[in-house]
Amino acid sequence: MKKFIATAAIVLAGFSVTAQAQQADLDALLKKVQDGTLNEEAAHKQREAEFRANQAQQQNLLNAERRTTAQLERESARLEEQRRVNEQEITNQLEIQRNRLGQLQELFGVLQQAAGDARAVISGSHVTIDNPNRMDPINVLVAKAADDAQLPTIEDIEAWPAQMLLEMIGSGQIKTFQHEVGRNDGNKEVIDLTRIGDFGLVGNGRYYTLTNNGDVQELARQPSGRFTGTVDGFQSASSGDIVGLGLDPTRGQLLNIEVEKATLEDHLANGGPIGYITLGLGAIGVLLAVIQWLYLFVVGGKVRSQIRKDEANTNNPLGRVLAVYESNKNVDVETLELKLDEAILKETPALERFLTVVKLISAVAPLFGLLGTVTGMIQTFQAITLFGAGDPQAMAGGISAALITTVEGLVVAIPTLLLHSFVSGSSKSIIHVLEEQSAGIIAVHAEKEGANA
Repeated sequence: MKKFIATAAIVLAGFSVTAQAQQADLDALLKKVQDGTLNEEAAHKQREAEFRANQAQQQNLLNAERRTTAQLERESARLEEQRRVNEQEITNQLEIQRNRLGQLQELFGVLQQAAGDARAVISGSHVTIDNPNRMDPINVLVAKAADDAQLPTIEDIEAWPAQMLLEMIGSGQIKTFQHEVGRNDGNKEVIDLTRIGDFGLVGNGRYYTLTNNGDVQELARQPSGRFTGTVDGFQSASSGDIVGLGLDPTRGQLLNIEVEKATLEDHLANGGPIGYITLGLGAIGVLLAVIQWLYLFVVGGKVRSQIRKDEANTNNPLGRVLAVYESNKNVDVETLELKLDEAILKETPALERFLTVVKLISAVAPLFGLLGTVTGMIQTFQAITLFGAGDPQAMAGGISAALITTVEGLVVAIPTLLLHSFVSGSSKSIIHVLEEQSAGIIAVHAEKEGANA
């Protein structure tokens, strides 16, 4: 019990101390709030006093700004009036200038038009390549002729006939000079470029063209070798030499048509698989015909040599036929005839080797060509069905590609047919010699047999 009373006394003492500390904090906070309120009231009063003191000064500034605004408005009105007067004066002066120019105005209009035409000619001329600054005076003349504020001078006007005279002289010149050209791979190089008047550009074995922006560019595809082969000889020719050169008098139009022509590779590609098969058969036929012709040429020489000899040599068909006779001299005529016919029949396949294949190729090749043409025409008409017939160039291209196989078939058939006739004639000539010699042997053998009987 004593312990409980002691503990309660300690707890009560603690609560009393805590209550006293909180009371002290609240008093301090109240005092701070009262001090802050007093300070703010003092600051507000001070600012109000300052504002009242500066009110007169602010009013003065406001009045000054109003006076400035009024002055600027008066200045603006004056300048507006001055602008109107100036515009009227300009109009009057232009009217006076127009009246004083009189017919000269029409003259300057014609001069402007003529100078503009000259500028178009000069800008696209090959002569400008080696005369790069000739556009400047023409541009000045055109600008002044089109401007009402200034008139072209005599020097400006004289530039026009001077440049046209330069154009006429340059159109008749052949001139070689160093110039940078663009290649088809995107790079540039400096070459000896030859300008042929105002018609074309050649150099380094190639043809070049002048682009719209004044650059010299290699043709996307060079013309055939019969044209490019003349370039080097033309560039290396001396004065007075007469050499040939493929020249386009239309300043590139014919050359562009020439380079757009289909090449041999294009024709082969247009023929497609049927065209390749036809040409492959043709190559095989020609090869077989040439091999057989070489064989018959060698055999024919040996046969002719055998005719001049009395002893049979078995390295040739006639020698082998004679060897059969030598082996059967004592048989009767009928048996000898059968033996010799058998010997000739043994020699015939080698002498007529490949002839059937070559003849077959010469007969089949046109049919392959016709097949390719028919399939190509079917594809062309299918394209017309899908896209219409509004593009004659596309239709002509399709028909042209279809006819390529016919050409390829004829290209194969004609030479193989000629080769077959030639080789077949050689073969028949040798067989004829064998039959002739065989008939002679039988006749002699029959005479001997008749004499012995």
